[in-house]
Amino acid sequence: MSRQVFLYDPPDRFVAGTVGLPGRRTFFLQATSAGRTTSVSLEKAQVEALAERIDELLDEVVRRSGGDAPVPAVAADSPDTDPLEAPIDEEFRVGTMALAWDGESDRMVIEAQALVELEADSEEDLADAEERLLQDEENGPPMLRVRITGDMARAFAKRAIDVVNAGRPPCPLCSLPLDPEGHVCPRQNGYRRSAD
Repeated sequence: MSRQVFLYDPPDRFVAGTVGLPGRRTFFLQATSAGRTTSVSLEKAQVEALAERIDELLDEVVRRSGGDAPVPAVAADSPDTDPLEAPIDEEFRVGTMALAWDGESDRMVIEAQALVELEADSEEDLADAEERLLQDEENGPPMLRVRITGDMARAFAKRAIDVVNAGRPPCPLCSLPLDPEGHVCPRQNGYRRSAD
């Protein structure tokens, strides 16, 4: 069976978003174009890392081009704050992600590949299985591939960071997230700290 690639070149919309209440949110990447939508789930840390890497890569593109690249220094003032497109049908859970800048088309390429569990009897077998997985383009796991402009990439990164930061507030002592009912704070020797 050949690899399933969900390609958006370019999407009408590419965003990170969540479903659920803070502390129980599920994070998604969602691409929409011409009446079709692809949603893939991932971890909060993956969303945050992707947003940070996008900003770093765009800053590097601007630096190397001497400011001539069509990349804004900051995201536009009118961010996309709309919710994810419904219904949200998860195509797969993201395992690995990659991004690159295509200098010929002035586009950022973002790839999110499905999580794959590898079985091996030894570390050497596991390394061999990982190598085969990376080289097997034809029969690899499903992938979402999005090609977006520098403007869209900056806007994606800003929204993604806003979504990550919209969760539970951090404890002022230990920085762990506070649930509405509080949490057991390690800095308070295990005493419950309230959200108030």
